[in-house]
Amino acid sequence: LSLADFGWNAVREGAFAVHAAAGLVPGRVVLEHNHVFRVRVADSEILAESAGRMKHRAEGRQALPVVGDWVAVRLDTVGTRSQIREVLPRTTWFSRKAAGRETEEQIVAANIDVVFIVFGLDIHVKSNAIERYLVLARRSGATPVIVLNKSDVVDDAGPMREDAEQAAAGAPVHVISARTAEPLSALEAYFAPGRTIALLGPSGVGKSSIVNRLIGNEVLPTGEVREWDSRGRHTTVHRQLVARARGGLVIDTPGMRELQLWDTDVVDAFDDIAALAAGCRFRDCLHDREPGCAVKAAMERGQLDDGRYASFIKLQAEQLDMEKRRDERALNEAKRSGKIGSKALKALQKERQKEGRES
Repeated sequence: LSLADFGWNAVREGAFAVHAAAGLVPGRVVLEHNHVFRVRVADSEILAESAGRMKHRAEGRQALPVVGDWVAVRLDTVGTRSQIREVLPRTTWFSRKAAGRETEEQIVAANIDVVFIVFGLDIHVKSNAIERYLVLARRSGATPVIVLNKSDVVDDAGPMREDAEQAAAGAPVHVISARTAEPLSALEAYFAPGRTIALLGPSGVGKSSIVNRLIGNEVLPTGEVREWDSRGRHTTVHRQLVARARGGLVIDTPGMRELQLWDTDVVDAFDDIAALAAGCRFRDCLHDREPGCAVKAAMERGQLDDGRYASFIKLQAEQLDMEKRRDERALNEAKRSGKIGSKALKALQKERQKEGRES
């Protein structure tokens, strides 16, 4: 396989010209494990790590390489470990708030063309879960597609498909079974040479099984789902990009137990609410307690599902809270940088005063 099979094109080659002049080579990150990366270069895969100066100047983890990134690599000609010196500009990226208390962005994967948002039909698919993934997927710049897996375990997937289509707000919805011999032709249609497709979704929904079917090999491990609560284990523990012999690339990701918004616009997943909002009295209407709100009026008239409205308000409140926390963090960082700069200036002034007295 060539780099073109991994998505390399004339635009990326143009962006890489300055790095080529410095003796670096292009590559794409296909696997990350404990800060060590497996990178596909022209004719092979190599192990590489981020250069120290790159880590030093990074403003956060979002500036460091992730699976799917195109990077500039300094090949090691004597040892076994090369260095990633630069991350090329990303065309798309899927990010969330890092798990835990830390207010920091975590980029899940980069340079994705299509996102398969996968849910299992063995448990009830909640509309607000679909809406939450859609907000992040549409913000990423990739094309979202809803995939309802495990149709073999239900008698009639029709009602659940209808609910998903209502929550999907125009995104395609496909019902499949990765465990039967039924072809996955609906998903195959999204693949093309050099196109990257990522699978996202909770644990136990069959993402790795779908990837294995699409690849045509048991490339990724799969696990059983517990019978008592229909929950799956994290059989995928690392993000991994795999090239298909039939063309196209797939990124499998670990199941997400925690999916918090980062820099998003909730309206991205609520086209119907966005259309109604054009009739609000105030441009900055939050569609909650403001007078003259066309969205609330539509809900009260029965033109907007109250459950969908409640989901929108919840996600919007979460988005506003995250914006506040990001602003507070930026303010604290600015104060910290100011204190460091002030201390350095005072130290410099003392040194100069000392030199003056000695002379």
